[in-house]
Amino acid sequence: MRVRRVVDLSVPVGPGTQVYPGDPEVRFTRHATVGRDGYNLLHLDLGSQSGTHVDAPYHFRDDAPRIDELDLRLFTGPGALLDVRGMGARERITWEHLAPAAGGLTPGTIVLLCTGWSAHYGTPAYYDHPYLDADACRRLLDLGIRTFCVDAVNLDETPDDRHPGDGYPVHHLIAAAGGVIGENFRNLELVDFPSPLVSCLPIALEGADGAPVRAVAMELG
Repeated sequence: MRVRRVVDLSVPVGPGTQVYPGDPEVRFTRHATVGRDGYNLLHLDLGSQSGTHVDAPYHFRDDAPRIDELDLRLFTGPGALLDVRGMGARERITWEHLAPAAGGLTPGTIVLLCTGWSAHYGTPAYYDHPYLDADACRRLLDLGIRTFCVDAVNLDETPDDRHPGDGYPVHHLIAAAGGVIGENFRNLELVDFPSPLVSCLPIALEGADGAPVRAVAMELG
């Protein structure tokens, strides 16, 4: 077996990284340079959920596992692309949108929810993404899905002054089930081969609510 192709599903992390409203901005400063110190070293300031990242259940539950306490099998395994491109701003992704692909979903599958909204990354429109309906989330959980990844800033609706949202019901449901959420993925539309192997292993930040990842989808041969 060999890796025939690797699709990078991650956004770059740097001063231009778009963050969730209110989260820490990403800042890099040079701590050491070759000319002054003989080596290069960066000082990083960023949030635990900067860039492409995964949420632990602890993100929404004080009594739930933190990112360094989770079974790493949650972050690597067979992927299933659920293509819902063409949906409008702040449109709810219901079970009717996902049901045609449900037959291929089994426990251990990593769901890649492809909205196409990563095309808006870096703009205000990125926050007006489609979002997963709570009933659709329950049905996916009933199928044994515990890893949900999306090419948007949030799996729930992102609230603002005109859209208060529903209180992050999908985050609460997945946290209660011991599952994880991956956000700010991109290039999901390039996963056009069957049976991708997905890896979104997080940095082992001690006691954290989430962590950045370098997410990839691999075609094996």
